[in-house]
Amino acid sequence: MVKKDIRKIYREKRAAITPSVKNKLEDLMLIGFQKLDLYIPDIIMTYAAFEDEFDPQLITDYCQFRNPARQLLYPVINKETDNLLAIATNDDTKFNRNAFGIDEPANGHVVEPEDIGLLIVPLLAFDKRGYRVGYGKGYYDKFLKNCRKDAVKVGFSFFDAEENIDDVNHFDIRLNHCITPENTYHFTD
Repeated sequence: MVKKDIRKIYREKRAAITPSVKNKLEDLMLIGFQKLDLYIPDIIMTYAAFEDEFDPQLITDYCQFRNPARQLLYPVINKETDNLLAIATNDDTKFNRNAFGIDEPANGHVVEPEDIGLLIVPLLAFDKRGYRVGYGKGYYDKFLKNCRKDAVKVGFSFFDAEENIDDVNHFDIRLNHCITPENTYHFTD
């Protein structure tokens, strides 16, 4: 199946999840993340969830428990370059909604991609090879190509993997892990 069709199907599937079921599924995915037993680095990039998207707040709270020194970064779309920037935040950071309906930090300093140890990557779906289907703008793949080779990229999905995304190309960057309520997938080169 191609990304365009996958986006349509998974947007509909996600929209059908009730809030109470979503909370239970997110709890199960937190347990899956805890079982990964990853080293929790000092610099973690996450995102502000929108609509019916997986909310990584439980994951980042757990990361803070495991590493109180951790610094959270959130993506901001740089309007001049049309690329993502990773912005450091703290408890006082204000967020503004961008043109896509996504909350972004209103201020904070930019952190270079090569300084990030763990990335929580948004997605609509993924395949058994570790490729993801995002929202179609390519922001994350452009950003991920500039990250360290040893940075851990984790996705979370309410649904298990598709067999194959047919139109993967050389710009697509694979995840290291993807966690669903029922399974944890590991991807290696």
